[in-house]
Amino acid sequence: MKILLLGKNGQVGWELQRSLAPLGEVIALDRHSQDLCGDLTNLQGLAATVRTLRPDLIVNAAAHTAVDKAESEPELARTLNALAPGVLAHEAQKLGAWLVHYSTDYVFDGSGTKPWAEADMPAPLSVYGQTKLEGEQLIAAHCKKHLIFRTSWVYAARGGNFAKTMLRLAQERERLTVIDDQWGAPTGAELLADVSAHAIRQVMGPVQQRPQDAGLYHLAASGETTWHGYAKHVLAQVQWAQQAIKIVANEVAPVPTSAFPTPARRPHNSRLNTAKLQATFGLTLPPWQQGVDRMLEEVLERGSAGKRE
Repeated sequence: MKILLLGKNGQVGWELQRSLAPLGEVIALDRHSQDLCGDLTNLQGLAATVRTLRPDLIVNAAAHTAVDKAESEPELARTLNALAPGVLAHEAQKLGAWLVHYSTDYVFDGSGTKPWAEADMPAPLSVYGQTKLEGEQLIAAHCKKHLIFRTSWVYAARGGNFAKTMLRLAQERERLTVIDDQWGAPTGAELLADVSAHAIRQVMGPVQQRPQDAGLYHLAASGETTWHGYAKHVLAQVQWAQQAIKIVANEVAPVPTSAFPTPARRPHNSRLNTAKLQATFGLTLPPWQQGVDRMLEEVLERGSAGKRE
């Protein structure tokens, strides 16, 4: 099987390079790739790449994810998050290829407390959410063989993330203030990549293909917390592990979203109902704490190794 992976150096793309490798030949591109176009702003180049490679599977892990910046550059956000996925959908359909794409809880308005199901009505609050929703719609309209995974609060050990920011601030400040009225489930890029590979195996064979399992799925770790709860968990884990990190923060104070004004409005309820995914693909999604703890172990181990050197 020939697989075209876009966004290879992002958090999810990096993990997908690992999880997709056993499935076939992976051609992994990003916007800086030379011989083939992996730049989602170049729609003609993107289409030409698909026509040249003729992959059996396209996995799009590239996107405009700078939520606040999207408010001031809506045309770029739309190109990356909607028009480019639409081009991929058109080209995949012509080839009879599968297309895997990632979306977000930001397609919802964040009202209520009930976890969002796939059938719930989207009502995005931001340019980011609007463009990601349009991308979903274009894929669904133009490519029958598609898997769209909506997720939330994505992190990875590689690159920046919320937990690393909390660790840094906790070594600098005695008092931290963290938002406590946004709810969701921190979801690791590693989990997203592994579940994607599992789902791809099921829909594409190799013994029996299941095109009936195409569609939209919610994919996030189980459980729920706030950013405040997330921060407290991170610091508690570090102190329990007795790492050689001097935490000076002695208070993590809860504050409302209004305490940190941003250009883009954030949903208060980012809970996602993953029952459809778990039933279709025979999965049990782990609690969010499990992935966060593993990520922290890796981050702290790297930090310790750096100090020894």
